[in-house]
Amino acid sequence: MRIILVTGGAGFVGSHLCDHLLKKKNIHVICLDNFSTGRKENITHLMGDPRFTLIEHDIVEPLYIEARKIDQIYNLACPASPVNYQANAVRTIKINTIGVINVLGLAKKHNARILQASTSEVYGDPLEHPQRESYNGNVNPIGSRACYDEGKRIAEALFFEYRRMHGLDICVARIFNTYGPRMFADDGRVVSNFIAQALAGKPLTIYGDGKQTRSFCYVSDMVEGLVKLMNSRETGPINLGNPDERTILELAKKIIAMTDSSSRSEFKKRPDDDPYKRKPDIGIAQKKLKWKPHVSLENGLATTIEYFRNESALNLR
Repeated sequence: MRIILVTGGAGFVGSHLCDHLLKKKNIHVICLDNFSTGRKENITHLMGDPRFTLIEHDIVEPLYIEARKIDQIYNLACPASPVNYQANAVRTIKINTIGVINVLGLAKKHNARILQASTSEVYGDPLEHPQRESYNGNVNPIGSRACYDEGKRIAEALFFEYRRMHGLDICVARIFNTYGPRMFADDGRVVSNFIAQALAGKPLTIYGDGKQTRSFCYVSDMVEGLVKLMNSRETGPINLGNPDERTILELAKKIIAMTDSSSRSEFKKRPDDDPYKRKPDIGIAQKKLKWKPHVSLENGLATTIEYFRNESALNLR
């Protein structure tokens, strides 16, 4: 039986990844989370499965797991929304440096293949559009978002140094905006913000003129991409995201219509270093991994809106 460790496994993407992995036979999943942004409700349904183990731990602290052998490690442990990663910026940097070193050390000990969940934020406010993996980015190293942007950039650097120095079997995924059930209503991400505001009949907060763009990938597509990358021989970095580019204003109008809300849009100042355009070039993922997203924005939003309606997500946290 293969043993797979998912750090951040009780989080939004991590819990969906645990679900996906446990659908396959002969896999034991170890979920490691400190529940700073993950929550136990995301994995409660897995607790009775003998092939699932939960370890409550912070990767910034020394990490020892006495499994017979860990075969694969998905490192998803890090706050991913501006509200959460800016709440304690120094802590975010520690997660992406000390924490990453601890997880890499564990992978080295077990001779495990390890995947780093990086981000499109490594491209900063990009001057290239769409963004290819060869683009080195336009990032402000001392801005309010730097704890996350630069944190993920140094995490990538650490992964590649462990590969060069120790021959570690690594891969790096650059994840673009992902959405779906189990998002928090108040985490500062645009899809969850808009749905929560629309369902509550409040104004939808648009920062800037609303003409800035994002590309939204449904969580099941993202998980499939991560698993395909892990089980390939590719090192990356490889972009994973949906190239279906939409303006923020278009997204707001769509969510208002789909929730049958009376809400209107409210415009506020665009935050510093907020990317104006964001769209992945997924040519490498299509060629090397035979992967592309399948869930349309409309279908993904419908499922996500239903989750917020039915699971009382507005009152969580």
